[in-house]
Amino acid sequence: MPSQKDQTGGRATKSVNKPTETADGAPVHLSEADFDEFISNHKLCVIDFWAEWCAPCRFLEPIVEELAREYAGKAAFGKLNVDDNPRIAERYEIMSIPTLLVFKDGQPVHTIVGAMPKGALIEQLRPFLG
Repeated sequence: MPSQKDQTGGRATKSVNKPTETADGAPVHLSEADFDEFISNHKLCVIDFWAEWCAPCRFLEPIVEELAREYAGKAAFGKLNVDDNPRIAERYEIMSIPTLLVFKDGQPVHTIVGAMPKGALIEQLRPFLG
């Protein structure tokens, strides 16, 4: 499958037919083409709404990557660039970034706005991730 450079420092990601899981538990980079399928195919998922220019998003990125690996099998983690996918951001009324949305059975059940240390983020996610 061809890959293309994404907006996260040049790491390659799969295009259009992206996997719903990554082999190493890393977050899946999503687009408008695969977002709905991703949240529908996972009982529980956490989506990181971010942008390349956003310094707090860059602070949160390694934390989200760690959590994705630590909670692999319990929840699927995805990342959605709001500049590249504005319709999805508008649909969920994302007004500030970073914003994490927790989806259960395809429906948003919890919103976390802003960067925070890993421990604080875990406390926000604990009711959903166990």
